[in-house]
Amino acid sequence: MASKMKHSDVSLSEVHGSVETNVKGGFWKRLMAFLGPAYLVSVGYMDPGNWATDLAGGSRFGYSLLWVLVMSNLIALLLQSLSARLGVVAQRDLAQASRELYHPWVNIFLYILAEIAIAACDLAEVVGMAIGLQLLFGLPLIWGVGISVFDTFLLLFLMQWGIRKMEAFIIALILIIGGAFLVQMFLAKPVMSELVTGFIPSITNSEALFIAIGIIGATVMPHNLYLHSALVQTRKIERTEKGLRRAIRFNIADSAIALNLALFTNAAILILAAAVFHKQGYTGVSEIQDAHRLLEPLLGKSYAPTLFAIALIAAGQSSTITGTLAGQIVMEGYLNLRIAPWLRRIITRLLAVVPAMLTIWLAGEGSTGHMLVLSQVILSLQLGFAVIPLLHYVSDKRRMGRFAIGFWAKFGGWLSAIIIVGLNIQLVVGEFQGWLSSEGPYHWVLQYVVLPLVLMTGFILLYITVMPLLRRVYESRTRTPHGTFTGLQKGVVPEYKRVAVSLDFSEADQMALRHALQLGGKKAEYLLIHAVETAGALVMGSDIQDYETEKDRNEMEQYAAHIRSLGYQCTVFIGYGSAKKAIPLLVNEHAADILVMGAHGHTGIMDLILGTTVDAVRHAVKVPVMIVR
Repeated sequence: MASKMKHSDVSLSEVHGSVETNVKGGFWKRLMAFLGPAYLVSVGYMDPGNWATDLAGGSRFGYSLLWVLVMSNLIALLLQSLSARLGVVAQRDLAQASRELYHPWVNIFLYILAEIAIAACDLAEVVGMAIGLQLLFGLPLIWGVGISVFDTFLLLFLMQWGIRKMEAFIIALILIIGGAFLVQMFLAKPVMSELVTGFIPSITNSEALFIAIGIIGATVMPHNLYLHSALVQTRKIERTEKGLRRAIRFNIADSAIALNLALFTNAAILILAAAVFHKQGYTGVSEIQDAHRLLEPLLGKSYAPTLFAIALIAAGQSSTITGTLAGQIVMEGYLNLRIAPWLRRIITRLLAVVPAMLTIWLAGEGSTGHMLVLSQVILSLQLGFAVIPLLHYVSDKRRMGRFAIGFWAKFGGWLSAIIIVGLNIQLVVGEFQGWLSSEGPYHWVLQYVVLPLVLMTGFILLYITVMPLLRRVYESRTRTPHGTFTGLQKGVVPEYKRVAVSLDFSEADQMALRHALQLGGKKAEYLLIHAVETAGALVMGSDIQDYETEKDRNEMEQYAAHIRSLGYQCTVFIGYGSAKKAIPLLVNEHAADILVMGAHGHTGIMDLILGTTVDAVRHAVKVPVMIVR
């Protein structure tokens, strides 16, 4: 597991470890101490770029791309929880983790790609903010883009007040966005029977694929992975195994709540476009201005367009805060370069403002819709370069220790990466075939400049995927030669003063207890251990208060009372979640000298299904394990 870092190396040093989480009270009060980072992340999932892709998808294809939103949200929830785990356990943000994994030259390339992704995201926020100001106050778009430079100073102001004040501000903006679309959803009155069909996966044509990839890029954003891994470090947590597991659990709950709110907002925009525009035959609505203009005559309410514009400004304002924070994290993490926060945020904003102004000036205000969708496709193309280093780091037991992810998390993470990268390759190949087949004065630029750059990018993607795997295989094959037998050394016979006994209310308990009592005698202290493996215990841990947990606790106390009546010292300890993880945690935490477990005698298929706990536990504890039948 990564060691504690120096103050100069921590992410967002001005607010690092500034929120106390060791608060007194029940589950909800402790949860509230952790809530916040995922809300700052979630605003990136409902920024103006999402609006453009959702409007385009809903108006052109009705409800048929709803399944893409749901799939994207599930992928986002998994990846954001892994990002939070990285920050909590390793005390690294994703940029710092990548710096550890790869060669400096590769990291420079990854840094450039990350900056492009942040600039693309910020471009969407700048344009969205400008459109919102134009819709409400009639300002020209180019003025609105210029005004957006100054809202970077809002972040500096909020940071002076502390991270909790900034989180409260963001949550207030999220409530404005959600409330506005809740009203518009009520006015639109979508047909539920038609809406349900949108959850059946289907891609009708290449245009639908382009929009679907844009939705994925708008939902699962690479800069959010960098951001989340840094924001969770604003919480001050106990650096014990129990404290880290609790922090991971609460951060997953934080992510689930926040990202489901973001899913509601995105789904509401797509459903609104499908119910209002697609149904009326307006299948070409991709411009936010067109959507605003059509809402009043189609919905029949004068305040619907105003709500739409207010929500747009709130989305742009909230997203710009998180985008500039991500820019700071990426620069400091990849380059280990720290500059004044105000200068870093101005640089981030100018990287978006300059291309936005040039595009509006050269192509006109009508180009903003395509610009927003394109920005989200760029985000999707960068996503693999953030997801793959994340998966490699959190899978590495040398770096994450016992908190390295298990099989199912790896499976889900790599499946998500394959889906994202596969869709992107399909898009890039399709676009290039179209470009190369068309003759033009700049055909040579595509063939001799753009194509080599794309091929080099593909090689880097392959490198960051394969290199850590090859390194791990090489290290695993480097074995120490077997030693020779030198005879038994005389020594003191071990005396077991704290004997742990794992109980699961089966017939094996009797044999385990008999052997344990014989092993330690009446001088030893006996630790009776049991894991509650219900779904509630898996999610809420020691904060669970349900019938099953209370019943198991009473059963254990009955065991303990009987053993005490025989003259032995005995204490009961309850673990929560998977027995494979809960039992070693308790054994190590309470400094047992030996663990006694009952074997069930399974063979064949039943051994695969029921007998794997023993193997997992004996590899996870640091003491001798006695297995009895």
